[in-house]
Amino acid sequence: MKTSQKVAGATANYVDERTGAAKWLKKNLTKVFPDHWSFMLGEICLYSFVILLMTGTFLTFWFDPSQREVIYHGSYLPLSGVHMSAAYDSTLHLSFDVRGGLLMRQIHHWAALIFMSAIVAHLFRVFFTGAFRKPREFNWLIGIGLLTFGIVEGFLGYSLPDDLLSGTGIRIAEAILQAIPVVGSYLAFFAFGGPFPGTAFIPRIFIVHVLLLPGLFLALITIHLMLVWYQKHTQYPGPGRTEKNVVGYPLMPVYMAKAGGFFFIVFGITAFLGAVASINPIWLYGPYTPGQISAGSQPDWYMGWLDGLVRMAPPLETHAFGHTISWNILIPGLFIPGIIFTGMALYPFIESWITGDKREHHLLDRPRNAPNRTALGVMSITFMLISLANGGNDIIATHFHLTINAIMWFTRIGLFTVPPIAFVITKRVCLSLQRADRDLVLHGKETGRLVMLPTGEMVEVHEPLSDAKKWTLTQHQQPDALPAPLPASATVGLKGKFRARLNRANATQIPAATLTDLKELGDGHH
Repeated sequence: MKTSQKVAGATANYVDERTGAAKWLKKNLTKVFPDHWSFMLGEICLYSFVILLMTGTFLTFWFDPSQREVIYHGSYLPLSGVHMSAAYDSTLHLSFDVRGGLLMRQIHHWAALIFMSAIVAHLFRVFFTGAFRKPREFNWLIGIGLLTFGIVEGFLGYSLPDDLLSGTGIRIAEAILQAIPVVGSYLAFFAFGGPFPGTAFIPRIFIVHVLLLPGLFLALITIHLMLVWYQKHTQYPGPGRTEKNVVGYPLMPVYMAKAGGFFFIVFGITAFLGAVASINPIWLYGPYTPGQISAGSQPDWYMGWLDGLVRMAPPLETHAFGHTISWNILIPGLFIPGIIFTGMALYPFIESWITGDKREHHLLDRPRNAPNRTALGVMSITFMLISLANGGNDIIATHFHLTINAIMWFTRIGLFTVPPIAFVITKRVCLSLQRADRDLVLHGKETGRLVMLPTGEMVEVHEPLSDAKKWTLTQHQQPDALPAPLPASATVGLKGKFRARLNRANATQIPAATLTDLKELGDGHH
């Protein structure tokens, strides 16, 4: 034991004398991170990405990214003698003839779904708690980039097997490319190496899927973690927590142990799903043939909202100057996603402009204390859910015995009416929760115990909150309207008036209980 300790100490001393690593490690391994269950959402993204890299590497050893035509003679007898691409043939070989191949395929697919789900959930947490505010705008942009690249990476990944279902998705992607005015046809020819389906698309997207986009992911995730490390992690409000400190546990040994255990939990759940829950059974769909389409074709959930938008678009086209503009593809397939993702990326700067808040923020908001932001987020989620529902309108119609036209018109109308209603309701709920917090601080918790006063009046006894709970419910900084007197440029013209109007809407709040309010109540509350 002593010998091994001497060897370890000598090795550490040797490295430190040449790199100076001891001082850096001592400083950084004791770095403090706050503790909250929602912070694990980002860890799930990281761990599922590691699982994707490991399983993806395994799959590349047997996958043949080629569209050359072969005749299948493998173990799956229903497709024996069928003409298919080498990509589809090698995927069948992976699934039925390679030991552990099907398990790895399914773990890979489940890890991709978990990865995208965790990114979306993580972005929700960051948005609703205001973690994107200064100085973390760049990390928010990186998160939007990871979401965007994740959608593209997932689409390319499930397109690689060249089965009938994925081929239908590729056909839709080609239609969206062709809908771009003037240059659309040229872009489609470039992507497919000629007329659809061509023979170059699968090899090209294979390189993008296994090389280019994973490299981008590694770079963005590394920068993201470096920024979190440098800027320090945000924390939820609580006693002793300020904008100037971090209350939590050191990286070593607490978080290193937690991270290691949590990685194996994520890996175990993903492996369990891959073992017991069948996903993407391509042998049931058959090889892709341009003249065929499978009934009930559905993309993975993170692409379903886009498919739903395309499905609900009315048949609008314009013919001018020898060109056809397909608005029914261009608007839902390019314009609306472009507006959504651009708005998401710019939102930190938009909110800062509306509120005039240029301060650094390291304490998170409770969603109820930012009613406008929370209502906007719920409105956006409602928009996406309605679009996603329409992406499965044929499945919904057959399962619930409805007509596709009825579902189509419901989602068309609901896309414009339900999100604004969700905004109003959410904002009112947030304000009601603020009012409930104020009453809780001023009057305490209801105990359900009734007491008769000497006068005969029956009153309920309230239990006062602890000082820590009162502080948590009242510590938030409520947004004020733009300061007066305003600079001339702030209210002059349409832009200034629009900003002032948005600011007034954002400043709608229920005043938090103050020490003065408590003193005024005195013993008057029950």
